[in-house]
Amino acid sequence: MEHHFADCTLDDARLTLTRGGSPVAVEPKVFDLIHLLVRNAGDLVTRDRMVEEVWDGRVVSESAISACIAGARKAVGDTGKEQAVIRTVARRGLMLVAEVEGDAIAPDDVSVAAPSPTTTPAAQRIRFCRSGDGNAIAYAVSGEGTPVLRFGPPSLHDLELEWAYGLHRSWISSMALHTRYLRFDNVGSGQSERVLRDLDFEIEARDAAAVVDAAGFDRFAAVSYSGGCIPALTFAALYPERLERLAIVGGYVEGRSRRSADASPDALRAMIAEGWARPESAFASGFATAYFPEGPVEERREVQLMTQAACPPEMMLRARDAVNNATVSHLLDHVRCPVLILHARDDSVHPLSQAQKLAAGIPGAELVVLETANHVPLHRSPCWESYNRTLAEFLTG
Repeated sequence: MEHHFADCTLDDARLTLTRGGSPVAVEPKVFDLIHLLVRNAGDLVTRDRMVEEVWDGRVVSESAISACIAGARKAVGDTGKEQAVIRTVARRGLMLVAEVEGDAIAPDDVSVAAPSPTTTPAAQRIRFCRSGDGNAIAYAVSGEGTPVLRFGPPSLHDLELEWAYGLHRSWISSMALHTRYLRFDNVGSGQSERVLRDLDFEIEARDAAAVVDAAGFDRFAAVSYSGGCIPALTFAALYPERLERLAIVGGYVEGRSRRSADASPDALRAMIAEGWARPESAFASGFATAYFPEGPVEERREVQLMTQAACPPEMMLRARDAVNNATVSHLLDHVRCPVLILHARDDSVHPLSQAQKLAAGIPGAELVVLETANHVPLHRSPCWESYNRTLAEFLTG
């Protein structure tokens, strides 16, 4: 449904905000706060209710609440002094004072169904296409704008669980504010066909080509996370005419087993073998902690549970062996599109030196170092806002 107020339009099906006809990029929490105020226009929204609905009842600092309110005012063109749209009710909360009108959107006009008044995100629509070897690949598209394809770590995503968990859905919503964001599950994992096959990165790249064809993407940007850089760079070499730009988050040139001749045994692989099938396993928890040592604990646990459920241990072990033994060094000089590399300074899984190798090997690539030890920034990482803004600006050109 579209909500019109002042010179703004908030579309809670597409998860977009426009002002004066131009799109406004906002953080997920800011969008949720504006949505809450719009749904209750003319009524007082207390701080307790904001915490309950925007932060899911978690303990949150006053500075975080104030920053979110300031972001909401800025997004709608308001100021704390004028308060023409969002008015502060002293010591009690906020009220959206602008008149709000709503238009329902016909189902054919959106890629996801409109939500009920008490539901923040819309329902997700999962579609399917076929890989070259005939296996079903699940994919989903969220938002409008610049088309962007996601290359996730092989076998570590499940479209349905991503939508069910708050952290992952916030990631999706953040991307969907300014892009047409295409995600898919690799064959053997998630909602795709659960067949056990060896991981071949050229086949994975061709699977991605089948997905973008099914979604109607011609030329597009892409973002890869962690081991997703391997099929992403393979795709860039195979289909240079289709990729407009590529962001690489937490990527690397050489897998763990190739970095040195005397590499020690892979402790993370042992954790997968011992604990992947048990949700409460200390081994699985240790695996997640290695990637996200800074936490927070609840977000790290969400990543752990989602990735454990995304594929069976046998598939996960095959994926681990494949990325450990992979190298993309022969592909770097074949990448023709602009490339932005974002990497955590204190990443202990894939060290910063691997990101520096990527940047040195890809013609014209740029490197941004993130001040965190988490492999990929989480929402409470100090660098989250600058990381998210940098990524969005690059992907949308």
